[in-house]
Amino acid sequence: MFETLIRGATIVNAEGFERRDVGITNGRIVALVAPGETASTGTVFDAAGAYLLPGLVDAHAHLREPGLTHKEDFSSGTHAAALGGVTTVLDMPTDEPWTATAEQLADKMAMAEARIHVDVGLQTVISRKLSRIPGLLDLAPVSFELFTADVPDDFLFATLDAVAEALRTFAGTDTLIGISPGDQSILAGSTMRDRSGTIAAFQASRPPLAEANGIARALVAATSAETRIHVRQINSELGVETWSRLRGIADASVETTPQNLFFNAGDYEMQGANLKASPPLRSPHDVDALRAALGAGLIDIVATDHAPHAPAEKAAPYAAFADIPGGMPGLQTLLQAMLKLVDEGLIALPDLVRLCARNPAERFGLGRRKGKIASGYDADMLILNPRQSSTIANADQVSRAGYTPFDGWTVQARLTSVFLRGREIVREGKLIDPNVGNIVTRES
Repeated sequence: MFETLIRGATIVNAEGFERRDVGITNGRIVALVAPGETASTGTVFDAAGAYLLPGLVDAHAHLREPGLTHKEDFSSGTHAAALGGVTTVLDMPTDEPWTATAEQLADKMAMAEARIHVDVGLQTVISRKLSRIPGLLDLAPVSFELFTADVPDDFLFATLDAVAEALRTFAGTDTLIGISPGDQSILAGSTMRDRSGTIAAFQASRPPLAEANGIARALVAATSAETRIHVRQINSELGVETWSRLRGIADASVETTPQNLFFNAGDYEMQGANLKASPPLRSPHDVDALRAALGAGLIDIVATDHAPHAPAEKAAPYAAFADIPGGMPGLQTLLQAMLKLVDEGLIALPDLVRLCARNPAERFGLGRRKGKIASGYDADMLILNPRQSSTIANADQVSRAGYTPFDGWTVQARLTSVFLRGREIVREGKLIDPNVGNIVTRES
């Protein structure tokens, strides 16, 4: 006896396609049964002709709570996620204050209770007070984040020695360290040489050289410390080449973002502040190299770096391009942006699941319950109608940012239902079952 049966769909996992009906009880998938097989069930969802995908897992998002809730909060951000088919959001720690202590992490968990519409895993930052790490480990965050440039001094690990020392603190632990690959010396030197405040000056302060050096340093330090790392968004040909040559020396994974796969530096002329983020957008040649890496399987995860700002903040005048608040929304458009890559033939639907569901779930310690449609897994699923198209529109965005850089884009599929642990939470673009998300922690 199933509580719910989803019937008639083609299941899409990272491994490929399979025609099975899905039986759900107590929020979990309990059976995959042959199409049309007689089964005793309470509720039947007819998904004939549709694809059934695992709910997406966004490994890099900023929900902005606490302290920055004029930009976003747990409710608005997870509303956007739900409408976009992201059923698990991994929230970065760079709020106000940064999530750097066990007390701050526990407080953040409590803030989210009964206010999130999808599941949320919390990430914490490594500060230079390394004695804080054992207390944080006890709360099982999904990752620890280490920064090598462009952050306050309390969280800056600017040298190889500093990075290696921090990583050695995690030796023998089964956790993941996210590393943003920058170079503070290049940032400082470039800023001293060019104070013009132009877009070109911003790009020069964070060049591919800084990204590549950050990647190499992270991989060498991880190898020395015998720790597991995840390299945050890369977007340059030099970064890809460095990653390709060195990735085998460490237990490491890498991500990029949809915006880096579609936009280049020339697009600043049209969208300006709305596209300003770090790392900067690169040349068309870099975008081509990144796309080739994605198609070749060199990129492990695509995440959004959802980093919304209030519209007035983006629209205000600034003395320098670098001063514009960096980041853009992405949770609500992750699925559609990835479907655009499917439409273009760069990836297939199973690749979408691999990049945005299975791999992030497995890498961030949720792989026994998220990222796959299989018996024993959480019944987080998306019904995707391939016979209808959908168009991304600013007017439909529920993030407090109020816009999307993908406005006006059309893809050849439409998300019709989103399930979280067996409950239909979104139907035809509307949130119908709110506040049912849970805080999820890293599996031991």
